[in-house]
Amino acid sequence: MLDQPQFGRRLKRLRAARGLSQADVAGDGMSTGHLSRLESGERRPTERTVAYLARRLGVDASALTGPSDGRSLTEVLASVASAPAGTDGTEALVRAVEEDPGEDPAARWQALWLLSRAAGRDGDYELERARLLELLELSRVLEAPDLRARSLVRYARCTRALGDAGGAEPAAAEALSVARAAELGVSDTLAALTVLIGIETELGRWEAASRHVDEMERDLLPRAPSAPAAEALWAAAEVSDRQGDEATALARLDTALGLLKSGDDLALWARLRAAATATVLHMSPPRVAAAERWLAEAAPVLGLTGTPAQLQELRMLQAHLAFAQGRLDDARALSRAVLSEENLRLSYRDRVRLSVLDGRLTILAGRVEEGVTALERLARQASESGNRDLAAHVWQALATTLAAHVHSPQDGPVPDEARPAGPRPASGRRPA
Repeated sequence: MLDQPQFGRRLKRLRAARGLSQADVAGDGMSTGHLSRLESGERRPTERTVAYLARRLGVDASALTGPSDGRSLTEVLASVASAPAGTDGTEALVRAVEEDPGEDPAARWQALWLLSRAAGRDGDYELERARLLELLELSRVLEAPDLRARSLVRYARCTRALGDAGGAEPAAAEALSVARAAELGVSDTLAALTVLIGIETELGRWEAASRHVDEMERDLLPRAPSAPAAEALWAAAEVSDRQGDEATALARLDTALGLLKSGDDLALWARLRAAATATVLHMSPPRVAAAERWLAEAAPVLGLTGTPAQLQELRMLQAHLAFAQGRLDDARALSRAVLSEENLRLSYRDRVRLSVLDGRLTILAGRVEEGVTALERLARQASESGNRDLAAHVWQALATTLAAHVHSPQDGPVPDEARPAGPRPASGRRPA
């Protein structure tokens, strides 16, 4: 059993990391006053208390009582930073953060930054957001505009991935404001502008997104490093595509992909190709040849090095590609396999888009009422959450699929009219 106040610190950190209040954890079996005294170190826990708290937090009791290795957060950070490639220091870093007394806000910020990034890679956006909320608070304490801007960019991306584009927009706008006011470097300013453009696209604010793209291409891209420039061009391509200028969209994608070599950053190189694949598959008609080429390049890399979340995204893209190729049975099998996974790690937008594909396949298989009901529900949910672009995509997909069902044999090739026309939804993918 940990001594106090170490136990209380760990208990409080575990609760905060899950976004729970003291009342949430206390439940019916403990008063919030007693829980508060445990967290402050005034009361020692009993074994029964530890078992109860572990159940309420959804962790093993050892997470509350396991021994500390005695190292400070700074020491653990140094160990993680210097570890050989492929070494996962997440568990040690989590434990160090839980036990950290908070005397070094800069070290804590760095640790939470690494942990939030790991959660994002794993597709655990709720945990990522909890880490980022504390990062935002620490950035205020540190009064460091660069850390503030970077925390806000990551928070905006994460919130968007959770389906709250409206809630993400103020964070992205503030990140851009902070970067400009502090005259931060090109990479920080471009990162803020890129995420803001993506959010504006998703909210259907084409004029604002287009103005920001013009600003980005005029003032920032000529001076930007290749990696952030490639991401920015991908976001700009999304805007062009939604405005019906597919030639410009394709040109921007080609330029973006040409900026990165596989030897520079193999992971980003592959993820950017996956993101470009998503964009061209939602053009009207889909650019199947480009999608086949880029996905063929990305798939071997993601298959070997991808996280579980990235592997789900890869199978999702393979399902969309199969649909565009008219391989409906393959598309159905792939989409159902991903959607049935117990731990679905896709972003909100990718989940909706894959569910839309599944609904369309249901209609084309002859189960029209079932498919229509599913798509109508998805459209209402997207509309209620403020994702106008996504809602429009669902309604268009429903209309075009019903038309295709009337004119095509069951489970036959999908004609062009079965594919959505007009504005398409933001792919929602984060190439980095």
